[in-house]
Amino acid sequence: MNFPSKLIEDAVSEISRLPGIGKKTALRLTLHILKQPESFSQSLTAAISKLRTEIGYCKKCHNIADQEICSICLGTRRDRSTICVVEDIPDVLAIENTSQYNGLYHVLGGVISPIQGIGPEELKIDSLLNRIDEQLGSDPVQEVILALSATMEGDTTSFFITRKLKEKGIKVSTIARGIPIGGELEYTDEVTLGRSILTRVNYNLE
Repeated sequence: MNFPSKLIEDAVSEISRLPGIGKKTALRLTLHILKQPESFSQSLTAAISKLRTEIGYCKKCHNIADQEICSICLGTRRDRSTICVVEDIPDVLAIENTSQYNGLYHVLGGVISPIQGIGPEELKIDSLLNRIDEQLGSDPVQEVILALSATMEGDTTSFFITRKLKEKGIKVSTIARGIPIGGELEYTDEVTLGRSILTRVNYNLE
């Protein structure tokens, strides 16, 4: 790809390093920025710089936070007896967007993967266990929902956490796995279809 300016080439090179953005999209974004008022690029630069230098993580759940404790953990209307364990921050956003869950979260920061050299000690599992112990007095955790990916690594992580939590006598559940709405059985993989059969629910006419 030929560029009329080294400055444009450098901008395209940097923008294309973002996930899901190729050279053509990066060039289109670069040219769009050039067409905007100078204040636009200054505001964009300032926002990104501030994001990188000032962003923090919740000391309790490890979600993104603007202060020591995130807004979810501080929420007075949250069900503090339930903690949903997720792999990473985008999972929190996805579940929140459903408006179907009102408990707390715990971000592990990944899943156990021996191939990649990620063991339990690299994740926020001990933090989860300590957090549950701290809540034993006034507001104990009664259920932990494991909302991890349906992969071998996700299942390994779920198994490890379940063993740890069983020692504490806490109910452990996992999110349902099955056929998506609008999906056709013909194109569903055997593992998903099998789990859908095993975790079937009663059909309600009401």
